[in-house]
Amino acid sequence: MTWRFLSPAERDVAEALAYYERASPGLGLAFLDELESTVRRILLQPEAWARVSPHHRRCRMRRFPYGVIYSIQGEVILIAAVFHLRRHPDSWKKQL
Repeated sequence: MTWRFLSPAERDVAEALAYYERASPGLGLAFLDELESTVRRILLQPEAWARVSPHHRRCRMRRFPYGVIYSIQGEVILIAAVFHLRRHPDSWKKQL
């Protein structure tokens, strides 16, 4: 199984990375490491995570208050959004 980020998700990641790096140097890289770990969990069990729409699921990051919204398209995981769970928790819906 492979994966790819859609453009809105890439923007989400860039914004979160910049925020955490400004907050504390090195924290942005920790965010990216955690995101990579979350994507690996999704790839191992793509259907294990909560369904948030008919075609999308959400997997929560462990260390950061973010969710990864994705869909399963055959053998490809399409990551549609990476969003903060406490700030505007439904904002990802506009990206679909």
